Amino acid sequence: MRQLLLLIFVFFASQWLFKKLRRAQGAARASHGPAASGGAPQLPDPLVRCAECGVHTPNSEAIVAAGHRFCCADHARRHAARPTGRDAR
Repeated sequence: MRQLLLLIFVFFASQWLFKKLRRAQGAARASHGPAASGGAPQLPDPLVRCAECGVHTPNSEAIVAAGHRFCCADHARRHAARPTGRDAR
């Protein structure tokens, strides 16, 4: 009878310890950011080249005009004002 009680005690103690370790691992993962907590990893914003000057800017900050990407509004206006086709000669 004594061995049975000891076996039951060891079983519950190991279950308690296992749960405690899993909680500690979950807290450690959550402290490392959203990628470790199961969410999709956040990729950096890709850089795009300005059609006017060639400077690379983040895609979220680029200005899109006439199908081209620009680093600033001034470059977009300058590119739009440039003559095209036969006028360019």
